[in-house]
Amino acid sequence: MNRALGVAKMQLINKWTFLGIPAVIITGSFLLSMVIWALIPDSVGVKYSGAGQAVMWYFFGLGIQSLTLSFPFSQGLSISRRNFFLGTVGLFTVLAAGIAALYVVLGLIESATNGWNLQGRMFAISWVADQPWFIQWFFYFVMMMFLLLLGFWFATVYKRWQATGTLVMSLSLAVLLVGAIALITLQGWWPAVGAWAITLTPASIGVLALALVLMLGVGAYLTLRRATP
Repeated sequence: MNRALGVAKMQLINKWTFLGIPAVIITGSFLLSMVIWALIPDSVGVKYSGAGQAVMWYFFGLGIQSLTLSFPFSQGLSISRRNFFLGTVGLFTVLAAGIAALYVVLGLIESATNGWNLQGRMFAISWVADQPWFIQWFFYFVMMMFLLLLGFWFATVYKRWQATGTLVMSLSLAVLLVGAIALITLQGWWPAVGAWAITLTPASIGVLALALVLMLGVGAYLTLRRATP
């Protein structure tokens, strides 16, 4: 456990990557949204901004960086792959939990102030904000963990099989996606798929994403065990 904690501290040597850039993304996207909202007449009603997603997509790249930049160094320090995985994913968990909590708090403030007195909605998107606070937190947390571990898994595949393996994996996923779309189309299942999609809630999507997070975590760990620095 001490070694895993040491890995988390090692990752945080570059605080700008894990803390600074997410803070800049959240602050910058919020301020830009405020300026845009101020330019739009209030007569249009609620003004939505999708900029709140920006930091979540950064987490995909963060997952990649956390492996490619630190894994070789950790192996030079004789840190086991298990401890590297536990320390890095543990840091992911704390970071995602903190930012998810921040989103919930900012959403509550946004709702209480009528969108910062500009009728803006960036953190309190109705579909999510209508849920209890713990459902909101769970949804944000799981989605960020999904993107973090997706990036981390892609990086482990690259470390294990290099560019050829990454290309084969990407093409395989694309073939599976196209095959699924073709099957649904040929079977005429799109109405059923649409009916199922509109019944989804933040909680149900969060549960589905959690299952993917667990699968990605297991896959990344098993791949990392044979990855080369």
